[in-house]
Amino acid sequence: MTIVEAIKTVLYQAPDGLTSKEIYDEIVKQKLYCFGAKNPLEVVNNQIRRRCVGLDFPTAYPVKVFRIVGHCGNKNKFALYDESIPQEKEQSSKTTKNVTEELPEERIGAALEEHLTSIKQQVLDSILSNSPDFFEHLVLDLLLKMGYGYGKQAGVVTGRPHDGGIDGIISEDKLGLDLIYIQAKRYSPKNKISRNELQSFIGAMEHIQKGVFITTSEFTKDAIQFMNKQQQKNIKLIDGEFLADLLVRYEVGVLPAQSIKIYKIDTDYFNL
Repeated sequence: MTIVEAIKTVLYQAPDGLTSKEIYDEIVKQKLYCFGAKNPLEVVNNQIRRRCVGLDFPTAYPVKVFRIVGHCGNKNKFALYDESIPQEKEQSSKTTKNVTEELPEERIGAALEEHLTSIKQQVLDSILSNSPDFFEHLVLDLLLKMGYGYGKQAGVVTGRPHDGGIDGIISEDKLGLDLIYIQAKRYSPKNKISRNELQSFIGAMEHIQKGVFITTSEFTKDAIQFMNKQQQKNIKLIDGEFLADLLVRYEVGVLPAQSIKIYKIDTDYFNL
């Protein structure tokens, strides 16, 4: 009998659920499995969490066997997972925050999310501390890094006064037959982009069909609704949150400081 089979046997006898410690105690009591690890309780907890509904991380198994059904003090209680029984998503989200039972890779994942959130805010703060001209060049660098244009020389910042809302132009081919117009607004978070500004951008595009409107703030609900309904141009809206995500993802204005590998067991290798 494997560890997972032993856990399933115990939980079959306890439909209301047990903690990892209670499951381990029952396995030992019933002599279902002989542990060779130095910390057998941690082994049991790891096996459960890797196969638990609602717990998704790099080394989690795709096939789910267990589910979280409640708490006993600050410990999660687990039961067998039955796909025919609808699960309460709210219950699952509330019971996955027990740090004492999280696997190392789960804690790494949570720390990475916190780190990325901090970096993205620092990126936006750095943009706002620079000039509008700097922002226009940054936006152009980002779009070129994303693969728009035929090469590094495909973009140009217009820098024209009274440009009617065109801050940059990207040529998707060397002859300039297919152009993308760019509007970049370095606004504070409270200063949202209105419908009127989008209409002005569309007017300034004239015969050009593709455009990108990028801002460090947000778009008003009316502006988004207008853009979704208009059929004159093909325009992509990028707000501050999406912009920060793209800058980090394509490493524009940020540098990778360290790489960490997360390992998992090669089950195919061990099952030969």
